[in-house]
Amino acid sequence: MRHFKLTIAYDGTDFHGWQIQPGKPTIQGEIVSVLRRLTQEDVMLHGAGRTDAGVHALGQVGSFRTRSGLSALEFQRALNALLPPAIRIVGAEEVGPDFHARWSATGKTYRYRLYRGKVVPPFIWRYVLHYPFPLDEEKMSEAARRFVGAHDFAAFAASSGSEEDDRERTTEREIFSATIERSETRDELVFSVQGRSFLRYMVRKMTGTLLDIGRGRLAVDDIDRLYELKDRSKSGPTVPPQGLVMVEVKHKEAWRL
Repeated sequence: MRHFKLTIAYDGTDFHGWQIQPGKPTIQGEIVSVLRRLTQEDVMLHGAGRTDAGVHALGQVGSFRTRSGLSALEFQRALNALLPPAIRIVGAEEVGPDFHARWSATGKTYRYRLYRGKVVPPFIWRYVLHYPFPLDEEKMSEAARRFVGAHDFAAFAASSGSEEDDRERTTEREIFSATIERSETRDELVFSVQGRSFLRYMVRKMTGTLLDIGRGRLAVDDIDRLYELKDRSKSGPTVPPQGLVMVEVKHKEAWRL
């Protein structure tokens, strides 16, 4: 059995998220369908994370195993020839049996883009949240730094959809870095966050909370209060998905052949 790693970029606008769903187009579903055509096997693709409907990726990572004799480069070329143009395999390599896209991950980086100009250019409207109204960006930057470290992020996560799962899951996460700053072109405010793993809607909730701080609806010190309250109704809104992109996933290096 051979093992492969794929690095995947996609425009999530027209898909119902990463995870396979019956009767709906998903990123995982599209790639698995092509892999099964290429290998004539019941291949399963594991992702580093489950991006939601409308969320994009520059560096999502997937892993699968197969008995196929195709090389990594042949898989990459064939997948890109057969997949929809909104999904691209930007890298492929054969790896050792210990590699797993999710369980071998040591860190993930996400970015959320807020467009601050009066009119959104037509070629980026799918990838930003338009917010041209006044914001205290200095306070937002100060608040973003409060996310760094190990905290209970229950107030910044959506329900899993199951009361039993919500009771059993841990909501503690460690954030390695968190910044919000103007883009090089100065027309966007970009929230970048890196951590070991994230809860459902966590980055979008964090962004919504920063927006509420920028609008004066919450104070910087409320970040610490929200950790204690563990009440998601007290934090900011869950912002729309189109501004969010999974930028990169880092993995342990021991798996390399």
